[in-house]
Amino acid sequence: MVSTFMGLETSKRALSVAQSALYTTGHNVANANTPGYSRQRVNLSATESFPSPALNSPRIAGQLGTGVEAGSIQRIRDSFLDSQYRSQSSKVGYYSSLSESLTKMEEILNDPSESGLLNTMNKFWGSLEDLTTNTDNIGARAVVASSGQMVAETLNYYYNALTSVQEDLRYQIGVEQSGINTIISNIQSINEKISKVEPHGYVPNDLYDERDTLVDQLSQFMNVKVSTVFPEKYGIVDKAAAEGLYNIELIQEDGSSYMPPINLISVNHTGIVGANTIEVQTDSATGAVSGVKIGDTTLQDYKFAGALTGLIESAGYVEDGTVKGAYPDMLQKLNDMTEAFVNEFNYVHSQGFVVGDPPTKGGNFFEITAGKNAAQTIKVNADIIKDPSLIASGAKSNAAGDNENAHNLAAIKSKDFTQYESGNIPPGLNGTFDTYYAGVIGNLGVDSASVQKDHSNAQILATSVDKNRQSVSAVSLDEEMTDMVRYQQAYNAAARMVTLVDEMLDRIINGMGTGGR
Repeated sequence: MVSTFMGLETSKRALSVAQSALYTTGHNVANANTPGYSRQRVNLSATESFPSPALNSPRIAGQLGTGVEAGSIQRIRDSFLDSQYRSQSSKVGYYSSLSESLTKMEEILNDPSESGLLNTMNKFWGSLEDLTTNTDNIGARAVVASSGQMVAETLNYYYNALTSVQEDLRYQIGVEQSGINTIISNIQSINEKISKVEPHGYVPNDLYDERDTLVDQLSQFMNVKVSTVFPEKYGIVDKAAAEGLYNIELIQEDGSSYMPPINLISVNHTGIVGANTIEVQTDSATGAVSGVKIGDTTLQDYKFAGALTGLIESAGYVEDGTVKGAYPDMLQKLNDMTEAFVNEFNYVHSQGFVVGDPPTKGGNFFEITAGKNAAQTIKVNADIIKDPSLIASGAKSNAAGDNENAHNLAAIKSKDFTQYESGNIPPGLNGTFDTYYAGVIGNLGVDSASVQKDHSNAQILATSVDKNRQSVSAVSLDEEMTDMVRYQQAYNAAARMVTLVDEMLDRIINGMGTGGR
C-alpha cells in the first residue's frame, strides 16, 4: 500500500524545483545585458519510482512516480562556436594592429600630395632646370639651394616621424605583454577557484563565464587552443554540466601546435600544474624584437597570429641577423634611396666648377652624417645655403654662362640607379629616384588596402560566429518571460496539489471513523 503522505512529498518536490527554475529565470533576466553572461537552465529529471524492485517490496499495481528533482543548473554554451570565434578573434587582432600601423605610415608619407616628397622633388628638379637657363642669376641659385633644403627636411621629417611611431609600437608591445600576463594570471586564479568548487558537486556557472570572457580577450592577442581537463581527484562529476579546468595552449596561425607544445596554462590529470608568463625580448643594438620567451621556451618566429604578432611585424624583429618588419623596411628604403641620391648628386656636383675669379671645383651639395641614417641627417651644405654662388653649374671652367654641369645635375632626375657613376649603390634600388619612391608608395598603398580588406573580412566572420554564439548563449527576454509564466503555473499547480493532498489528509484524519457517533 502507498503511504498517504506520498503525494505531499511529490508536491513538495515540484514546488522546490519550480521555485529553483523561477530563481534561475530571474538570474537570467537580471544579467540580460551583462557582457559575457551565458543563460542558465535547471536540468530536471524524474526521481526514482516507488517501489524499488526488492523481495519485500509492497505489492501494488505498478511503480508510481515520486516527482521531480533539479539535477543541476547548467549554462548554455557551445564550445565549438567558442573555438571558432577565438580563431577569428586572433585574426581580427592581427590585421587590426597591422592595419593601424600601415595607416599611420601612409599618413606620414602622405604621397602624392602638395607637401609630399614627390612634389618637393619636382620643385627641386624644376629649380635645376631654371638654373640651366639662368646660370648667372643669383636668385635662381638661391631657389636651387632652398629647394634642396626642402627635399632634405622632407626626408628628415619622414624618417623622424616613422621612427617616432615605431617607438610607440614598441611601447605598445610592452603594454600588451603586461596585459597578456595579467589575463593569464586571472585565468589561472579562476581555474583554482573552480577546482575547489567542482569536486563538491557544484557547477560554478558564473566563474565559467568569467573565465571564458578572459580567454576571449586572450585570443585577441594570440591564437590559443583550450582543452578541458577533469583531474582524477574530482572523482565522479556530472560532466554534462561541470566543465572542468582549462589547459590553454599557444598554437600557430594555421591551428597547428608547436613542437613540443607550448602551454600558457598547464593542467593534467593530477590537477593544475602552473602558468607561464610571456616576455618579449629585444635586441640591444637595434631595439627590434629578438624573441618571445614563454616559460623555458623562446620563440623566434611569431606565427601565433593575434595583435601581438601584428605589432611585432610592424615595429620590427630580428630574423637571421637582419631586422625585418614594416617600419624597418620602409626606413631602410628611405635610407638607401637617400644615400644613393646624395652620393650621385654630390659626385656630379663635384665634377663642375663654381662661378668666380679663380677656377674652383664644386664641393658636396648635400651632407649626411657619417655612420648615421642618411634620410635622418641629410641637409644642404651650409656654405651653399649662405652663398648659392658655390653651386657648380659649369662643367669646363668657371666661365660665366657655362651651364653644362647644371644640365648634368638636372639629368639625374631621369637617370636610373644602375647608371649612377658614384658607385656603392645599395641593393634593391631600380629605376629613377622618383619612380622608385613612387613604387614604394604604391606598394605601401596596396599592402595597406590588402590588410584592411583582410581585417574587414576577419571582422565579418568573427561577427557572424559571435552572432551564432549569442543565439545559443545570450539571454532572450521573450523566452525568459515565457519560461517565467510556465514555471509560475507549475508552481501554482504544485501548490494546488499540496492543498488537495491536505484536504485528503483532513478527510482521512478527521472524517473517517466518525459514523455512528
